[in-house]
Amino acid sequence: MRAHTAARPEDRHMDNILPFKKPRAADKARGQTLCRRGFHKWVVSKQQQFDTKQGRLVTVYACDRCGAVKTTAH
Repeated sequence: MRAHTAARPEDRHMDNILPFKKPRAADKARGQTLCRRGFHKWVVSKQQQFDTKQGRLVTVYACDRCGAVKTTAH
């Protein structure tokens, strides 16, 4: 019997191929839909942490996901 010298397709190792899939709509909108429905991720703004307005202490909050700003008086 003669030995087969050519490599079989299953013996060759291919490089890892990255999948180029189109992102799903759920992946693209992740985190944005929560803010649109009013569920923001409020964090105290470190740039302007406290502000005085009409003699009261005011804290400035910014949303981590969308960047919306709100203030609360104490």
